[in-house]
Amino acid sequence: MKFRVHVEADEDGVFVAECPTLPGCISQGDTREAALHNIKDAIAGYIFSLEKHGEAVPLPVNEEVVEVAA
Repeated sequence: MKFRVHVEADEDGVFVAECPTLPGCISQGDTREAALHNIKDAIAGYIFSLEKHGEAVPLPVNEEVVEVAA
């Protein structure tokens, strides 16, 4: 499954990753790569918890990135 995540550096330089499809699913890391690794673990745990409690797993977002001349 693929989920969209937003990654931004905060005012302290820590990278914060959030998965908007899964409310409250947020992680962080000292680098962008670490934040992405950590959010993958957070997403897996979130989905495991949903399934364990018999709750529906939200559908992943299907989107494309397009490039346009500016």
